[in-house]
Amino acid sequence: MTTDLSQYDSSTLPSADILKRQHYAIVVADWNSEITHALAQGAIDTLIKHGVEEEHIHITHVPGTVELTYGANMAMRERYSLKSVSAVIVIGCVIKGDTPHFDYVCQSVTQGVTLLNARAPIESISCPVIFSVLTTLDKQQALDRAGGKLGNKGVEGAITAIKMANL
Repeated sequence: MTTDLSQYDSSTLPSADILKRQHYAIVVADWNSEITHALAQGAIDTLIKHGVEEEHIHITHVPGTVELTYGANMAMRERYSLKSVSAVIVIGCVIKGDTPHFDYVCQSVTQGVTLLNARAPIESISCPVIFSVLTTLDKQQALDRAGGKLGNKGVEGAITAIKMANL
């Protein structure tokens, strides 16, 4: 049974007073933009709904999903270092095709985000990086998870970011 990705218990989140002081970065891949931009909007709307100031949400666009790791690293290190980003959400969509390219892209971004998270506790400028990358067999599966019948994975990414930033 598949559940709606947008469902969560808001009572488990920190107060808006805490969230309004925090900064969040969203790095979104422009490949499959019909899907990724809907996911990004879900994340933005959810952060704002729970008290994050709109001007404290920093959006970076990268060409594709492989570039998400670099974009997240830059968001953590340079571009927002003066604002102390609480979490980075990476948003992408990889749809399986007829070649092994799908496998390489999925493996690359998964390992990249894992490496960024693994080093977070030992580097003072690091923060959690949240994996909101759809890896689907077809476009309909992606649309179902980008505001369709299964909700919006971007909402799930924002909730995860809030929880991880406030451990």
